[in-house]
Amino acid sequence: MPHKIIPALTSTLPLEAQCSSFLRADCPAGELQRLESRWRDALEASGLAVWDNDIAAEDYYCSPAWYRMRGYEPDAGLALSLEEWIQAVHPDDRELVLSSIRQQREGKLIYSHFEYRERHAAGHWVWIESRGSVVAYDEIGLPSRIIGTDTDISERKADQAKLCEISRRLQLALQVSGIGVFEADLETGEVIRDERLQEIYGYSAALDPTGALLATCLLPEDRERALATVAEGTASGQPFDNEFRIRTRRGELRHIRSRSMSYADDNGRRKLIGVNWDVTDDRVLRHELEQARRLAECRASELESARAALHEIAFKDHLTGLSNRRALDEAMADWQVSKRRYAAVLHFDLDRFKEINDAYGHRLGDMTLQHAASVLANIFGEGDLLARAGGDEFVVLAAPARTEEDVVRLAKEAVSKLAAPVTIEGCVCQPGTSVGIAFGIDEEGPSQLLLNADFALRSAKKLGRGQAVLFDECLKKQARKARSLTVNIKRGLERAEFIPFYQPQFNASDLQLCGAEVLARWRRSDGQLVAPGNFLPTAEEAALLEALDTQVTRAALADMREWLGRGIDVPRISINLSIERLRSPKLVTELVEAEVPLHRVSFELLETVSLDDVEAVADQNLAQLRQLGAQIEIDDFGTGHASIAGLLQLSPHRLKIDRSIVIPAVQNQKQRSLIRSIVEIGRYLNVQVVAEGVETQDHIQLCQELECDILQGYALARPVSKSDFEELWTRQWRDQLNEGRWIRLG
Repeated sequence: MPHKIIPALTSTLPLEAQCSSFLRADCPAGELQRLESRWRDALEASGLAVWDNDIAAEDYYCSPAWYRMRGYEPDAGLALSLEEWIQAVHPDDRELVLSSIRQQREGKLIYSHFEYRERHAAGHWVWIESRGSVVAYDEIGLPSRIIGTDTDISERKADQAKLCEISRRLQLALQVSGIGVFEADLETGEVIRDERLQEIYGYSAALDPTGALLATCLLPEDRERALATVAEGTASGQPFDNEFRIRTRRGELRHIRSRSMSYADDNGRRKLIGVNWDVTDDRVLRHELEQARRLAECRASELESARAALHEIAFKDHLTGLSNRRALDEAMADWQVSKRRYAAVLHFDLDRFKEINDAYGHRLGDMTLQHAASVLANIFGEGDLLARAGGDEFVVLAAPARTEEDVVRLAKEAVSKLAAPVTIEGCVCQPGTSVGIAFGIDEEGPSQLLLNADFALRSAKKLGRGQAVLFDECLKKQARKARSLTVNIKRGLERAEFIPFYQPQFNASDLQLCGAEVLARWRRSDGQLVAPGNFLPTAEEAALLEALDTQVTRAALADMREWLGRGIDVPRISINLSIERLRSPKLVTELVEAEVPLHRVSFELLETVSLDDVEAVADQNLAQLRQLGAQIEIDDFGTGHASIAGLLQLSPHRLKIDRSIVIPAVQNQKQRSLIRSIVEIGRYLNVQVVAEGVETQDHIQLCQELECDILQGYALARPVSKSDFEELWTRQWRDQLNEGRWIRLG
C-alpha cells in the first residue's frame, strides 16, 4: 500500500521523526549521503537505537545499536514477527507494549512513549524506553510507517530504585523518629508541610488554609526570640537550631525543636527547609532533673555533693540511714574480686521486733529499727560497713584491721546495749538481738562467710536469743551436716519417702476416738524412721517445707480415700497447713483432685500465720476451702497474740491449746486459768477446743473438768503408722480406757 510523507513536522514531534523527514527532502544524492552519515553517527554516539517499521512494505529496520542493546550482533539477522518478539518482553509489561503498538497502528496515537523490560541475550532483563512517531499514512488515513528510538534506561531505573529505597528508608526513619519536615518559599511565604509536622501542631492542611501555622501556634512569649533566630539563621545560609513553644489546636502546650537551613533552588528562588520534632517529654524530664539538680545545689555547691545525694538514694536505707542491701551486695562483690577486704561478717537479728511491731504498731516498730541502727552505728565505726539487710536484720562487714577478739567484744557490746530497756514514744521496749559471727578464711569466699554468719545466727537463736555465736569448727561441722541433710531431704522428696503418721484424738466427754492429726515422718530408704524435729527445721530453712507438706498431705488424703473405700469410717483427719502451702495457687486444685470429701478434712493453721500473714492468695484459698466443706483449726493457740476480731474474721471450727500450756496446768493455777479462758473464748465463738499435751490421767481429768471438747496426747495414744491406726480404730477404746489400760503405741 503506498504511503505518504508527512509534509510538515513541528518541534513537538520526536527528533527521529524530524530527521527522517529531513533526509527525505529533495537534495543532491551526495549531500543526502553525507547528511545521512552524519545523522547515523550522531545517533550512534547518543546511544539511541533506531527502528523503522514500514507497515505498508512489511519491512522492519533496526539499527546496530538496537541489536547491541539486546545483546545480539548487528548482523544477527533476526527476523521476528510481533508475536515472536513480544515473548521476549517481561510478562508484566506485555499488555502495555501491545496496547501502545495497537493504538498507534490504529491511528489513535501519533506519538507513543512507554517503558518496558525485555529479555537480554545473556538472560537478564533490560529496561527500554521506546519512543515512536507516525511519519506516513496510507490512503485511508491509517499509519503506514512508524519510526522510533529505543534507549537503554536500566541504569536510570536502578538509580530510581535506589532512590526509592533511600526515600522509603528516610520516610520510615522520619515516621519512627516523629520528625516533621517543611519547606518554605521565602519570597511568597508559601509553606509545604508533611503529615507528621501537621500532627505535631495538631492541624491539618484543611484546618490551615493560609499556611501561617507557626504564627498561629507560636506562644507570644517566644515569638520575638524564635522569629529573630529564623531571620538570623536564614541570612547566614548555614544550618541553625531553634526551640520554641506552641499551643496546639486542642490547647496542648508543646515544646518544639527545629533545625533548618536556607538555600536557593534551581530557579534562584530563596527557600528554607527544615525539620521539627516534639521535645515536650524531654523538656519535662529536663525540668525535673533541673529541679533535682537545684535541690542538690541547695544542700551543697559542688558537683560531688549532688553525686553523693544520688548515691544516698541508691545505696542508703531510707528508714535507718544505714547502707542498704544493694550497698551490701556491692561491697560483697568488691570483696569477692579482692578490690576490698574485711575481717569478718556479723549478722544481727532483733529478737523481739515482731512482738513490738504487733503490740504497738508499725510506727513504733520503725522507730525501734532506727534505735537499733543508732546503737550499732555508735559501736561500729570507720572502716566497718554497717547495712540493714532487710526487715529487722543488720549485717556488719568488720574493718580489715579488726582482730577476732575485737569483733567478738563489739558483738557482745551490741547484744548488751540492745537488751537494755528503751522508752520510745512512752512505750518501754527491749528489742534485744542475736548475732552470728564468721571470720574471713582464705579458702572461703565472702558469700560463704555470709552463709556461715547466718548459720551462727540461727544457732544463737536456738540458744535462747540474746547470744553472740562465733562460727567455729563445731558449727562448721553442723553446717556441713545441714547441707548434707538438705541434699538428703531433696532426694527423699524425689523418692516420696515422707509419709503421714496419725495421732488419735478423743472426745473429752466419753474418750471415744473421733479423729486424728496428721504428722510427718521420714521413712528413709534404709528403713530408718526419722522424727519431724530432725528434718522440719532444715526443710524450712531450705524452702522445702511446701513440697514436704504437699507430699504428706497427698499421702494422707490417699489413705482417707482408701479407708472410706474399705468402710473404715474415720470422721476427720487434721492436717497442718504451713503458710508456704497456704499461699500456693495450686492448693485447692490438688485437694479437689484427691477425690476425698473435704468435710472430713480439717486444716490446722498456726495462730500467728492464720491471723497475721493471710495474703490475697492465701485468703482466697481459705475461702474456697470453706466452700468445699473443709474445716479450719487454730494450732498452738494461746502462745501468740490472736484477737477476738481476728478469730471472728477467720471463723475457725476448733482452737488447739498448745501443749506448753496444758502440761504444767496440773500444778500451775495460772495455766489452768488460761485454759479456762480459752474454753470461754471457744464457747463465745461457738468453736470446739482441743487440748494437746494430754500426757497423764491427771491431764485427762483436768481437761474434762475445764470442759475441753477434744483431747490429744501420749496419755491416750502416740502417733502411729497407717496400719497401726487402722488397727486402733477397730478396737473397743472405751472399754480399754475404763479398765485403765492406756494405749501407748508408735
